[in-house]
Formats: sequence, structure tokens, C-alpha cells
Amino acid sequence: MSQEFVIEAFPRDDQGRGASRRLRREEKKIPAIIYGEGKEAVSISIWENELKKALENESFFSQILTIDLEGKKESVILKDLQRHAYKLRLIHADFLRVDKDHEIVVQVPVHLVNEDTAPAIKTFGGVAFRLLTEVEVACLPKDLPEFIEIDLTDVELDQVVHLSDLKLPEGVRIPALQHDSEHDQAVVSINKPKGAKADNAEDAEEAEEGGEE
Repeated sequence: MSQEFVIEAFPRDDQGRGASRRLRREEKKIPAIIYGEGKEAVSISIWENELKKALENESFFSQILTIDLEGKKESVILKDLQRHAYKLRLIHADFLRVDKDHEIVVQVPVHLVNEDTAPAIKTFGGVAFRLLTEVEVACLPKDLPEFIEIDLTDVELDQVVHLSDLKLPEGVRIPALQHDSEHDQAVVSINKPKGAKADNAEDAEEAEEGGEE
């Protein structure tokens, strides 16, 4: 069951870098904005520590969130997050409004399942190489998945799983697949590490030499 995220927000009237610095330093909040759905953008501030804690949950990035601005609630998704270049600080957050009847486009994380028991890995010594950690999907808000699963059980050694191979929940599509085959990106593959391949080649060569004697 997905977790519900409710973020407390406050109106923000002061603009500019100076005001943002004071907000972060003195009030321990960060500036943010809510926009989209043909409505006026609203400048807000939110507790930095509250957002940091929410970000520890992977699903926060691909969930419908609730912004509570003085009792007025809006459904949004996190569209952009700015972090300090070298300090463990958050700088700014962008939230995009969502409408239950309008399709949204969101980056959703990819989860690999049965990685430890897949024959290509357990029996044949392969390793799963993640080529994409998240996939862009389009769907109505009610159909938004927390993640996309890839079952490695039947993936063979040296096989590549592409976007077109993914099993998507009902109502979810991958916009990239509407284009040509060049947009059908590789997501994960199972291969033997390079060193292992070299060892196997040497073993085969030694076996052949032994057979010639």
C-alpha cells in the first residue's frame, strides 16, 4: 500500500535571493512553488527537515503528494528539486498541480525482482547491469505506479531488456515508445563480468590444448 504524503506549506511574499537565504537560515524552511493546470503559480515555503525526511522514501518522487497551504489542499507531484552544490542542504522545490482527469508524465523507479535466484545469475554466473534506474511513464494520477518491476527469472545470459519488454500496469504507457525504435532504450542486461569471460576463454583454450596431446 502506498504511503500518503502531506506537506505543510506557508505563504511566501518575499522574493529574491536575500529573502530565500533568510528563509533557509532563520526559519529552517526552503522556498518552493506550486504551478500548472492553468492556474496562477503560488510561492510557498516548506519545512526543510520535513522534506528531507520525506525524500528518504523512494516513492516520494513518484507519488501524488498533498500540499496543505493553510488548510487549502492541492494534489501535486514533485517536478524539480534543487540541492546545494556541496552542502547537505535543499535549495528550492517545484511542485506541479495534477488533475484526476488529466494525464501526467512522471519518472518512476525500476525495481529488479528475483535477482538472487535468476538462473542466468545463480547458475551461469551472470551479473545484472542496470542501464536505467527509472523510466518515464504517462498515466492518469490514479494509475501512477510507485515503481516498475522487472522479473529476472526468465532473462537469459547476455539478454537485454528494453523499454518495450516491460510489463506495465493497466492505464500506464511509456511515451518514448511512440517514437522510432531508437527510443526503445535498454533498461537492464545480464552479462558475465569481463574478467570472468576472459577466464572462461582461457579455460576453453587450455581444454583444447589438453585434448591435442
